[in-house]
Amino acid sequence: MFKKQGWHLFFLVLLLSSVVILGTDKLLTGQLWGIETSTWFLIAITIPVAHQIVVPLVWRGELYHKWMTKRFGDKGFLVYKIIFTIFFAARPVSLILVGIANRNTLHLTHLVAYLLAFVLFLPAAYGMYSVIHYFGIDRAYGIDHFEPEVYRSKPFIRQGLFKYTDNAMYKFVFLMLWSLGLIFLSKAALLVAAFSHLYIWVHFYFTELPDIQYIYGD
Repeated sequence: MFKKQGWHLFFLVLLLSSVVILGTDKLLTGQLWGIETSTWFLIAITIPVAHQIVVPLVWRGELYHKWMTKRFGDKGFLVYKIIFTIFFAARPVSLILVGIANRNTLHLTHLVAYLLAFVLFLPAAYGMYSVIHYFGIDRAYGIDHFEPEVYRSKPFIRQGLFKYTDNAMYKFVFLMLWSLGLIFLSKAALLVAAFSHLYIWVHFYFTELPDIQYIYGD
């Protein structure tokens, strides 16, 4: 149930410590709707942390103990999808709010920033298309934790961006967050993007990969 979650906690503390060191008052300037950037920043960091604590609890609880199925029956996966979607949508929304509050703190010309944002957006968009069109939304949510006996025999996806990499979601889709930070020329938003992108790899190595090995075999 808690396999490698000690490592998860270790790297989370390490990343949060780095954020505290880098997130100085000088960096977190600005406000939105009378609320300081530091508050929006705290919200934007808290959301992925909460998201990536809830998901392992649900995944492992269902995979090993059928917690969601026992509590909600056939609607267990739907309930989880709703919870996941709220967290997933809140990540870019909170980053955008940070970007607006902290806009124009990055010392780049608008043209350069927008060009870089566009360059990052292209693989992120194709990655998202590949996830939706080839990988499947339910599989991205983690339905294999709810139906391991069904998905154990299914092959890994080798289409779209997955033709070139095993993990298009984490390598490329998360570039969208960097793109948003560049659009607003916001140092604080880029720090949120960096934290989120690094932290999703903590999730992969210490939650998702062990689960993949359990469900599909080594």
